[in-house]
Amino acid sequence: MNIRFNYLYRDAGNYKQYSWVVFSNPHNRALLEVEQTIRSALIDREFFNVTQWQLADLREQELDEELDHDWHEFESVEEMGDDGGTYPTIEEFLVRTRPSKGVY
Repeated sequence: MNIRFNYLYRDAGNYKQYSWVVFSNPHNRALLEVEQTIRSALIDREFFNVTQWQLADLREQELDEELDHDWHEFESVEEMGDDGGTYPTIEEFLVRTRPSKGVY
């Protein structure tokens, strides 16, 4: 089973942009374990730095510099059937979620 990571960006006007990324799961990590690992790395148990996690930035080009921020929100993870695609592994992604010293 593959794992789909769902996330979003919410701007100062509460407009939302949604996206997801699919990861392969060659070692059959349990979905609960993946979710717990992700949640332990979140800022205030909800947000993450999209650049550090190497995911697509969902912000619109026209931002209000005073009100908008660069944090994205974790929404959920879910299992998906194997569609034969080639994806980065969930292990590679979880390594990127580990906080770097001095980032927060």
